[in-house]
Amino acid sequence: MAVAPSSSIAAALALIQEDMRAVDEVIAGRLHSGVPLVGQVARYIISAGGKRLRPALLLLMAGALDYRGAQRHTLAAVVEFIHTATLLHDDVVDESTLRRGRATANQSFGNPASVLVGDFLYSRAFQMMVDTGSMRVMQVLADATNVIAEGEVQQLMNTHDATLDEAGYLHVIRSKTAKLFEASARLAAILAGSSSEVEQACADYGQALGTAFQVVDDVLDYDGDAREMGKNLGDDLREGKVTLPLIIAMQRGNALQRQILRNAIETGSTEDLSAVVTIIRETGALEAARQAAAGQAQLAIDAISGLPRNLHTEALLQLAAQLLERRV
Repeated sequence: MAVAPSSSIAAALALIQEDMRAVDEVIAGRLHSGVPLVGQVARYIISAGGKRLRPALLLLMAGALDYRGAQRHTLAAVVEFIHTATLLHDDVVDESTLRRGRATANQSFGNPASVLVGDFLYSRAFQMMVDTGSMRVMQVLADATNVIAEGEVQQLMNTHDATLDEAGYLHVIRSKTAKLFEASARLAAILAGSSSEVEQACADYGQALGTAFQVVDDVLDYDGDAREMGKNLGDDLREGKVTLPLIIAMQRGNALQRQILRNAIETGSTEDLSAVVTIIRETGALEAARQAAAGQAQLAIDAISGLPRNLHTEALLQLAAQLLERRV
């Protein structure tokens, strides 16, 4: 990597600690609803914590571009609301039971409540967008939300498809995951009144970072620690999601190995999870997937190489460089 990871991601995020507190205040204020269950479910999933990378990305990029206006807090909260809505809907679609080390909202409150509160968060996010008075901001977030929804549907269509290739996989994660990273970084440039070239550079950073993040996440589904990750290992396989480690193992494996993988993918059975993990490791698929993530992280670093150097820019560079060390 071009940037040596000399400090932790936590140290990089410490730069925006006060900003994140301001975002939390915005979130708490805008979760209010006259329907008690709405706030109860929304607070349940938001209070679970998580990395908050998307709002953090917006705030770090705003700092790198020397934007200090209050709208950065509003839009960071909007991004978190959109992301939280997708989590609520994802867990229903995937029939997930565990997220961030505790029961999912759908497990605790039921599928109908999770879907409807997800809808509330989407609509509240759009109310907040309107408050900014910027048509450009609304366009970016409306487009991003639409692309995310398309990515979700495409992923559903791809489930249990053992023929999915790397291009198809990347198309889905760039729509479903990386698009909101891209929008978060782009929004900071818009708020700062940056040139179209700088705006595109920020967007490119966000897309590459989001892609790397998802690839690493997919690696950890076969190479992580369930207790540390707060979710069940093998969930992707159970849900029929064909991710990069599986795709590479299918390409590199022998006939018997491919048959074992194909059967696991098509049935969604985790009975052979240990055999699947062994094949993924023996074929070098985990390392190959991590190398693919490293390539995306380098693209992110290269994208913002022309930005002014300050503490926030350095933090963005460190964020990309250290993403590959992630184990949870």
